[in-house]
Amino acid sequence: MARRYLIQVCSVLLFPVLLFSCSPADVDEASQSNTLPYAVASAHPLATRAGMDILKQGGNAFDAAVAVTAVLAVVEPYSSGIGGGGFWLLHRQSDDMQVVIDGREKAPLAATRDMYLDADGEVISNLSIDGPLSAGIPGVPAAIEHITTRYGKLSLAQNLKAAITIADNGFAVDAIYRRMAGFRHAALLASDDASEILLNDGDIPESGDIIVQKDLATTLRTIAAQGARGFYQGELADRLVRSVVANGGIWSREDLAGYEIVERQPVRFTFNDMQVVSVPPPSSGGVALAQIFNLLALKDYDRLDAAQRKHLIIESMRLAYRDRAEYLGDSDFVDVPVDKLISREYAEQLAKTLRMASATRSADLKPVVVDANKAKDTTHFSVIDSDGNRVSATLSVNYPFGSGFIAEGTGVLLNDEMDDFSSRPGTPNVYGLVGAGANAIEPGKRMLSSMSPTMAQRGERSVVLGTPGGSRIITMVLHGLLAFYDGADAEEIVDTPRYHHQYLPDTVFYEADALSESDKAVLSAKDHHLKKLDSTFGNMQVVVSERMRADGRVELSAAADKRGIGEALVSP
Repeated sequence: MARRYLIQVCSVLLFPVLLFSCSPADVDEASQSNTLPYAVASAHPLATRAGMDILKQGGNAFDAAVAVTAVLAVVEPYSSGIGGGGFWLLHRQSDDMQVVIDGREKAPLAATRDMYLDADGEVISNLSIDGPLSAGIPGVPAAIEHITTRYGKLSLAQNLKAAITIADNGFAVDAIYRRMAGFRHAALLASDDASEILLNDGDIPESGDIIVQKDLATTLRTIAAQGARGFYQGELADRLVRSVVANGGIWSREDLAGYEIVERQPVRFTFNDMQVVSVPPPSSGGVALAQIFNLLALKDYDRLDAAQRKHLIIESMRLAYRDRAEYLGDSDFVDVPVDKLISREYAEQLAKTLRMASATRSADLKPVVVDANKAKDTTHFSVIDSDGNRVSATLSVNYPFGSGFIAEGTGVLLNDEMDDFSSRPGTPNVYGLVGAGANAIEPGKRMLSSMSPTMAQRGERSVVLGTPGGSRIITMVLHGLLAFYDGADAEEIVDTPRYHHQYLPDTVFYEADALSESDKAVLSAKDHHLKKLDSTFGNMQVVVSERMRADGRVELSAAADKRGIGEALVSP
């Protein structure tokens, strides 16, 4: 049976967006002479190399995106997977088309609003985090087929070949794998298949140990041969449902057979002379970024000194995250006022509450409307091919290793994205984010996300970027965009120190080098509550198109965040 794909427009243009680099005619001429370079930056060297290999074989950025997605699903089970979801922001250079492929997970049809609450209406600890009851219906299999068939040049089998080989032959455990497995050890032990495949006799594998995933290789072969139908229907679907239900989950064959990706129009906005394209609901990223940048523009960001800029950025974060809590959800289910939220008129209203002399207490803002009746790990990659096509993609299984549960005989590690819903309005999720009725659990609904794959252009320069980081994703992308705006190259962008505010808790979290002693003195004097983190956060992957040379060749810079183990490669 042919799969049906939904096309939905979720926002309108707030500002006109310019072409993302050279014109189509320039691209055609340059590609014919094969002078344009290409680049891939991802969170794991094996995924980056798989993407580069696909580009060398004649695939385009969209083919490379599928290859990178699939390899990350194998080598980063703590961050993404076939049993998870994500958002792929595509830019096709030939006609200046930008589109978001929404492969976000959906709530099972048997899901209920209060499914994670006890008889007293309190949230049951870990029920939306551990085990198959915490899993939404995965979107990655449908997304990779859709991207390949609609936008790619190669076959799905070609794009999945590297992932299948690595799953069959294994990959080496590294320090990040060990740390994440240690963090989720109990959840992995609770699943027989997860314990057998991802641990070593129940213990955390040592660095250099080889993780082989034969069942996952078989699942990937099925998808390569049959497309998404091989995952969502037939024998594999039966196995998934049987295993999930036998272990306390609520998936059904109808859930899998009915899953569809959605093509959505991006959120677009400008900041002075920088044009930005990002993701719409059910991601909160594009809306929040537009709100923050609108406030920066209204408050003359360019004219402020360093400490005043930081104060303005923090206050803008606070206001955007407050609106995220009240208004944002799956726009297929609730009315999300995107156009209003990203408008200049609305920003002018918010700006009246933003004081440059002192911090606003989050408790003093208008309370989030709550209807009383009613990640940490993720991954990102960025690609530019020799024709100027681009992909910015952020993928997730939510918490490290998702639910910790592998469906028997499939190798598919399930997500725990149901925790991204508001289990009870006003109660924080695992990342401390609060929400209201707009993000309440409903059957078939997509849960709200912070994933924010983004592209931007300023003059001749353009950037493709994104990062994991749970609730901090949006603010990290904000820092990256501001660094790009200031002229930073890819490495300088990923090296930018980070600080974060998310409305609640009313605290500014910052990396060791993010705030100078002078910054801290100024911010403390303005009554900001500052908390230095003992570790860094995020794992940004960036490709920057620097400029067009006289000979028609584009100069690229690419960087993988030093906070992770990723790799960025640019063709000669």
